Amino acid sequence: MRAVRFHEYGEIDVLRVEEVERPAPGPGQMRVEVRAAGIQPGEVMIRKGARHDRWPATFPSGQGSDLAGVVVEVGAQVRGFAVGDEVLGFTHDRASHAEFVVVDDVNVVSRPEKLPWDVAGSLYVAGTTAYATVFAVDPGPLERGHTHGKIVLRP
Repeated sequence: MRAVRFHEYGEIDVLRVEEVERPAPGPGQMRVEVRAAGIQPGEVMIRKGARHDRWPATFPSGQGSDLAGVVVEVGAQVRGFAVGDEVLGFTHDRASHAEFVVVDDVNVVSRPEKLPWDVAGSLYVAGTTAYATVFAVDPGPLERGHTHGKIVLRP
C-alpha cells in the first residue's frame, strides 16, 4: 500500500509517497480504507520539528490523524462496527495519509450518510475539541441575551 512519509523534519517538500506494509488490526481495532484524510496545524508543526521536545518524530514518520473511510477488516473484540461500515475518526499513529489505516474502535464514529467524504476526513479532531471545550467550561443552559439578539452563555 502507499502512504505519505517523511524521513527528516522540514516543509512540505520532505513528504514522499512510499510503499509500506499494510497494517493489520489487533484486538479492538479495525482497518479502514481511507477515502479522505485531514491534517491539523499541530501536525504541520510536528513535521517541521517545532514540537520535537514534546512530540518527537521517529523516522520514517507518517503524517495525519483525521480520516474517513470504509471498514475493510475488524479485529477481535471490535464493538459496534463491521466490514463495509463508513466511518470517520482519528489515529494516534500519525498514519491517516495512507491507503489503509488501523484505528481503535473507540476513536471512530459512523459517517453520517449525507456528510461529504472530504468534510468527514477533517472533522474528528475539530469536533472532539469543540465537545471537550464545552464539557470543560460546563456553561449550563443557554439563555437569550439582550444585546442584538445574540445567544449568551451564562454559568
